[in-house]
Formats: sequence, structure tokens, C-alpha cells
Amino acid sequence: MGILTDTTHLHITTWVVAVILFLVAAFMQRDSKGRKIMHMVLRLFYVLIIITGLTLFIEWSDADPMLYGIKFLLGVLTIGMMEMVLVRSKKQKSVTMFWALFAVFLFATMFIGFMLPVGMDFF
Repeated sequence: MGILTDTTHLHITTWVVAVILFLVAAFMQRDSKGRKIMHMVLRLFYVLIIITGLTLFIEWSDADPMLYGIKFLLGVLTIGMMEMVLVRSKKQKSVTMFWALFAVFLFATMFIGFMLPVGMDFF
């Protein structure tokens, strides 16, 4: 059970750090070198989120496979919206819809994640 708890904490830590990095990068100067670096570090965190999430998915999907699958899909969609906001804003294209989808997917992912057996009992 110790390894699972560590994986859960690592997963939560990676997505919290990723969301913070995303918000910092999104509000940085569009053409700054710092934003490029932040974006590359954020992409590393995307990979870490997916690896830790996949580990939790494999370990716990027997409990409720459909709910875990939906949570995994929502997590990937959240990451996709984060990437779309950064890439489209760099190209000076509209990102309003992607910000809204990011917020919806993030909320849905967190809601389902906290409901799952590994999650915290907020609800």
C-alpha cells in the first residue's frame, strides 16, 4: 500500500505543478525565451502526469474500470487543452474556447479523481 500512496502523491504533485507552470507560461510574454523553456518543462510534466496516471489506472481499474477510463480520458483532454492554449496563443490565434474547455475538463477530472477510491473524500 505504501507504493500506491507514493504514486498517488506523485501524481497529485505532478498535476499541481503542471497547472501552476501552465498558468505562469500562459501569462508570460508571448515571444519570451522564458516561455519557451517553461513550455518545454511543462511538456515533461505532461509525460510524468500520464505515466503516474497510467500506473494508478492499471493498479486500480479493477475497482471501477469505466470511471477510471473516463478520468484518464478527461486527464488527457485537460493536457490537450493546456497545450492548445499555449500553442495557439503563440500563433496569436483565439484561445477563449480552449481556456473554457481547459477549465471544464480540469474540474471534471478533479471531481472524478477525488470520487475514486484512491482519491480524497471531499464529496
